[in-house]
Amino acid sequence: MRAVIQRVSRAAVTVDGVEVGAIAMGFLVLLGVGHGDTAADADYLAEKIAHLRVFEDEAGKMNRALLDVVGAALVISQFTLYGDARKGRRPSFSDAAPPAPADRLYQYFCAALAAHGIPVARGVFQAEMSVSLVNEGPVTLLLDSTKNF
Repeated sequence: MRAVIQRVSRAAVTVDGVEVGAIAMGFLVLLGVGHGDTAADADYLAEKIAHLRVFEDEAGKMNRALLDVVGAALVISQFTLYGDARKGRRPSFSDAAPPAPADRLYQYFCAALAAHGIPVARGVFQAEMSVSLVNEGPVTLLLDSTKNF
């Protein structure tokens, strides 16, 4: 399971012109589910994201977690995180999980993150979405449950 985490002052997602999710301060999480991912992968990333210390403390150091700053998360399903563009010019998405198991793990991940006390807003799985954000810092991190990066 892969995630792109962006520290934001606000983020929102719309589907067909209707806002379906929005947060103020927190993380925009783009989440990709790969073949073979399990609930353990989702639990690992949920715990990591809830406790990731990238918010500034009084001294201006990245020392506070999402829980410490009472932030929220907007989680967007993003199968293209498993795109492989090493060959040719058109990415292959063969490493992405099929829709049914990917949706189950996406929903599970959102619930696991919420279980840590993080308010979670969501996109719509498999929908064409428009995502807007204000990236603070900018701070953007890549996470992988298999610790490839």
